[in-house]
This record gives sequence, C-alpha cells and structure tokens, in this order.
Amino acid sequence: MSLSTNAPLPPIPSAERDHRLVDGVRLHVVTAGDPEDPLVVFLHGFPEFWYEWRGYVERFVDAGYRVLIPDQRGYNLSEKPHGIAAYRLPRLSSDVAGLIASEGKDTAHVIGHDWGAVVAWDLVLRRPAVVDRLGIVNVPHPSVFGQTLRTNPRQLLKSWYIYYFQIPRLPEWGSRRADFALWRRAMVGPAKPGTFTDTDLERYRRAWSEPGAPTAMINWYRAMVRHRDGPPRDRVQAPTLVVWGERDQALVPEMAPMSIDYCEDGTLARFPSATHWVIHEHPDRVSELLLDHLAGRSPGG
Repeated sequence: MSLSTNAPLPPIPSAERDHRLVDGVRLHVVTAGDPEDPLVVFLHGFPEFWYEWRGYVERFVDAGYRVLIPDQRGYNLSEKPHGIAAYRLPRLSSDVAGLIASEGKDTAHVIGHDWGAVVAWDLVLRRPAVVDRLGIVNVPHPSVFGQTLRTNPRQLLKSWYIYYFQIPRLPEWGSRRADFALWRRAMVGPAKPGTFTDTDLERYRRAWSEPGAPTAMINWYRAMVRHRDGPPRDRVQAPTLVVWGERDQALVPEMAPMSIDYCEDGTLARFPSATHWVIHEHPDRVSELLLDHLAGRSPGG
C-alpha cells in the first residue's frame, strides 16, 4: 500500500486529505466544507482519480455543501487489495456507504462519472435509503447497458476494451508503455482541444504509476465480467439527473433517455457537442445543472 503524496494537491483553499478505513481497505479522501452541511460525494471514473472533480469543490462548498471525494479502491493513494473479487460491484458501492457513515451521515447526494456513475447506480439500487439525490454523468442505467450490449452492434464494438481488459497481464503491459501513452490518448484524443493540460496529464501519470495501480484499476473490469452482481431492483426512487455528452467515444447516446425511463423522477441534460469528458469540457454548465438538481430546482431554473 502506498501512502505517498506525489500527486500534488491543487490549490483548493478549504480542502483536506486523509485516509478512512472502510471494509478493511484504507481509502484516500479529499474533503471540504462544513461537516454540518449536507454531504455530496463525488465519484471518479477510469482512468482518473479524485482530481477529476477538483474544479467542483469550491463551487459546491460555496453553495452550502460538505464535499467528499475518494480515490476509489485500487486508485492513486487508496489501498489496492489483491485479487479480482475485491473489486466486485457490491464491494465498491459498499465503500461509498461506508464513507457516508464515516462522516456521521445516514444519507448523501451522490454524483458519479464513468465508473463512478456505475458505482452510484449500484448504490442507489442496492441501498436506496442512503442516496438523497443522484447525479449521473455519461453512464447508462445497468439494465440499459446490458440490454444495449446484447442488441446493438455499435455498442458492442465500442465496448471492445472491456474484453481486452479480460486478458491476463497484457493490458497492464500495454498501459505502462511509453509512460501510459495509451491511457493519455484515450483521454486527450476524443476531448475538446485544451481540455487536459500537461500538468493534468502529469498528475494522472503519477497516479497511474502508484505501485499496483494498473492491475487494480483494470480489475474493476475483470470483476464486472466474471461476477454478475446485479442489484436487487431496477427502479430508481431518488430524484436523478443524467448528464450526457453525446459524442461519447465509448457509449451510444440513445442509452441516455432509456436510462431516464428507469427513474421515478428523472431529468436528462444533453450536451450534443461534448464527449465522454463533458465534466472537464463544460464545468460551469455541468456545475450549474448539478447544483440546481441538488436544490430541487429545474435545470437552469
């Protein structure tokens, strides 16, 4: 386990960092804001880490929220348990429930992007009482993804990397080549020019270079395929906002409205020219939408 701090904290005046023990795993977390304020948990995706949400911290603290952002298990400065089973989806969403409890809270607003959104969907479906309001960015409801993967050849083709990640050792070797050039291209290539700076990419590279990180991160995908841990329900009761960049390189856009159909109180915000990295490309608008949603206002209201 690495507890180094070689991915420098950018200047977020109110932010603090520590480690929390959850389900026997030490998770690195960034927190900000008054502990008495309503809690918002932000969940990063692959191949990012807590730093993905850095630009959202002060906006939400200024709006009256307590913010908690973990490095999810296997990422950056969090512990990297051995074995694929350690990354099964119920374990991942249980981590979030444990982090909410570590703040002395029974519930929280939960916002996730990419794999963070997968975990957020699972949490709200597996433990609905824990989630006040749900924010999802560019990941479909699990039932929608499964159905689309089975019936839509375009989505099957876009998901090629999931099957590549099932191969032992080769994906780790490929990821490390040329200082993680493949992962850097996966982020920079599709994104709006200038979305990721050289400083950003260096911080990501350092996080990926943490001992055991590539295998742990890839094991999330291996566990998803080897362990079919569907939640006990498919209807989402919590008010839900789905934000979707329609030029996502990995996911077909028609899954966004299909996901809203599984929500009792769901809203879809489309970004026709944005990619999978919409939270980086349009941080002002995405923040506005999420803050309106958490406050119970209509988007842009």
